[in-house]
Amino acid sequence: MFDPNYKFTCVDRFLKYVKYDTQSDDDSKSFPSTEKQKELSRELVKELLETGIKDAHLDEHGYVYATLPANTDKDVPVIGFIAHVDTSPAVSGANVNPIIHKNYQGGDIKLPKDGIVIRANDNPDLANMKGYDIITADGTTLLGADNKCGVAEIMDAVNYLLLHPEIKHGTIKICFTPDEEVGRGTEKFDLVKFGAKYAYTVDGQSRGEVEDETFSADAMTLTFHGRNIHPGYAKGKMVNSIKLASKFMESLPKDKLSPETTEGREGYVHCVAINGNEEETVLKFIIRDFEDEKLKDYEKFLIDLGNKTVEGIKDAKFSYKVMEQYRNMRTVIKEHPQVTDNAIEAMKRMNIEPIMSPIRGGTDGSRLSLMGLPTPNIFAGEHSFHSKTEWVAVQDMEVAVQLIVEISKVWEEKS
Repeated sequence: MFDPNYKFTCVDRFLKYVKYDTQSDDDSKSFPSTEKQKELSRELVKELLETGIKDAHLDEHGYVYATLPANTDKDVPVIGFIAHVDTSPAVSGANVNPIIHKNYQGGDIKLPKDGIVIRANDNPDLANMKGYDIITADGTTLLGADNKCGVAEIMDAVNYLLLHPEIKHGTIKICFTPDEEVGRGTEKFDLVKFGAKYAYTVDGQSRGEVEDETFSADAMTLTFHGRNIHPGYAKGKMVNSIKLASKFMESLPKDKLSPETTEGREGYVHCVAINGNEEETVLKFIIRDFEDEKLKDYEKFLIDLGNKTVEGIKDAKFSYKVMEQYRNMRTVIKEHPQVTDNAIEAMKRMNIEPIMSPIRGGTDGSRLSLMGLPTPNIFAGEHSFHSKTEWVAVQDMEVAVQLIVEISKVWEEKS
């Protein structure tokens, strides 16, 4: 039973962590993509050392590693908990002003700045939050719930276990990663140093979510090459690559294959950026599906459409590049059912109804699983990711702390 007198620290930690601007950068060639991510990571190391975790450290790549030693004589598999410190490049994470809306009673939540409204119709989980305390930003930035909720919850769970040595557990590894939001969160991850056999990313949404299946993902750059001539003398000579790219975009299907027209297990192609001039225009796409072979179908579709776009146009050319990002972690986790089963068992002990749903996205666990570390995702309570309407309930954060503790207990008891 969780100590009813325990004073949770996760919310206070979270409110402090979101003040750090840890936005990652899609276009950066460095690692981590932004040095400012390390500022929060250094604070996390400091806090871990202050709690008594002796090996907490920040490595040269921006990863925080730490170990909570076992306090049992049983031979318990080493497990780990992982969260990422960076926030999405899509919306500013600087000067975040968090607001706690006490005792939410339903309906839309109007934020004080820029006319931003968190609409109940767009956030069905709000229907379950009456009487809860909802944390948002003020409307000018994202909140940083993705994934500073998970960071704060893991830190609080470590604090709880250190204060309650009567709770038996095996060795627990902690890692806070950079650059998850730009698909590079595991690029420099040291599996040997981490030393866990199984792990969990704490980066999910609704209370009860256990996710052991993700999209498979590729990225594509599509480049349209034109011919630039001084516009005063361009008649019959200029080929404007911006117009070629626009023609291509306009020819994409309107009723399928895009994020705004798909759901469930449907995949999509999605243009995330465009940059160019008359001579050359580059479109950046992400390709997503739960089945690897369908990625190839979507990529062929885009390639054929690109070639068709320039067909018959003198001096117009099309080129492309495909980059693998991550693959569906289900192919690995299904061979290690205990890692999901133990999370489900912990939830049932807490009277939480497990929600098994595939992630229409990816986590660090996607790549870690394929690297040999089976890593499903569990809920952190964060909602409306990557937007100014991001929110989390205080009560869900506290339940997530309890879940991390309970998972640790289940592994010890079943060993």
